[in-house]
Amino acid sequence: MTAEDDLLLHLFGSAMMFDKSDPLGLAVSGGGDSMAMLHLAALWAKEAGIGLRAVTVDHGLRSEAAEEAKFVAKICQDLGVQHDTLTWDHETLAGNLQDQARRARYRLMSDWAKEHGITSIALAHTEDDQAETFLMRLAREAGVDGLSGMQQRRKADGITWLRPLLVASGEDLRSFLTRRGHSWREDPSNQDTRFERVKARQVLTELEPLGITAGKLAGVASQLSMARQALDVQTLRAATDFVTVDRGDLLISRKGLLLLPPEIQRRLLQAALRWVSNAEYPVRSQKLTDFEVKLIEGEQATLRGCIAFPEAEAVRITRELKAVSKTVCASDQLWDGRWRVEGAPVGTELRVLGEAGLPQCPDWREAGLPRRSLLASPAVWQGDELVAAPLAGLENGCSAKLARGDDSFYSLIISH
Repeated sequence: MTAEDDLLLHLFGSAMMFDKSDPLGLAVSGGGDSMAMLHLAALWAKEAGIGLRAVTVDHGLRSEAAEEAKFVAKICQDLGVQHDTLTWDHETLAGNLQDQARRARYRLMSDWAKEHGITSIALAHTEDDQAETFLMRLAREAGVDGLSGMQQRRKADGITWLRPLLVASGEDLRSFLTRRGHSWREDPSNQDTRFERVKARQVLTELEPLGITAGKLAGVASQLSMARQALDVQTLRAATDFVTVDRGDLLISRKGLLLLPPEIQRRLLQAALRWVSNAEYPVRSQKLTDFEVKLIEGEQATLRGCIAFPEAEAVRITRELKAVSKTVCASDQLWDGRWRVEGAPVGTELRVLGEAGLPQCPDWREAGLPRRSLLASPAVWQGDELVAAPLAGLENGCSAKLARGDDSFYSLIISH
């Protein structure tokens, strides 16, 4: 092996912090970056004694995709790596095609990993991808979080997503493949200027005469990532000092909120809204600013399906009734992405307690939660008959618990 190959292998191995009793998942599309990762992973796993399992997602958007998946499967077979192809079933698509495809890809891979006992999946993003992401987010006026780019290690939906080649360039990886006689497939959509990422790639070429390269932009993103981590730590300290979890609601000390620097205030409220609403992404800055001003002035405010209102010396943030008014699931499933109800009779369903259910809970005032919180709480229904409303004091053998626990609010601040 050449010194360059050794360096790439070291980069890959140094990022491999996961439970080694599980196989490592590899997301392989057939392109140069992911094929280089596949071959590096095979070399590393042979020395480390780790099992590998690769996955290719066919989005059903290009006729060539099926052949590319077969190509990856053949290479995996030659390397002794198990391989699966996943297909995205979808209707006619409209809107942001790349974003929809990305979300579908992650969802499919996450389900696949859980099915096969895989807790970590490696992705073949490079410093070129990092630089392109930086430019796209810059165009959206992103702050520190957005401009810090993609993280080398991130946990989402129970899966740890690893990016072991984030400081390597696509050119480095293709040179590795060429030196070792390995082939790959080029996706023609990588030249399609309708897509934002392709436009960002072209802009990078134009910026090179100024000395602004993909490597330098990736370096800036890395520095901002360190700043982001420092801000996260300060936000976590503020949350520990000033925030209390109360049966799915958050109580934030108004005095404590006023003592915080504006950026920490913003980050704390951002995390609170994401946690209560179970949202994947943060809200827009201007909407959050308006929300924050109302809270500081002691007014009621709504945002992201949450309602916040003053209560004694605190601000309570709870779910907004209309945001969950149509949320229905079987009683053994997760309601609103947050609540699990135990003890519910078979055949019942979970719906919001609402205006129809609260009057049927004679002891709701003794439950200790405000009316607005209880209205948006989970309840067990049999048709039009209320069976139980655990948070409103009507238990009937049922209990409601946050699926991820109270501590998940604090962990969200660090892992977002």
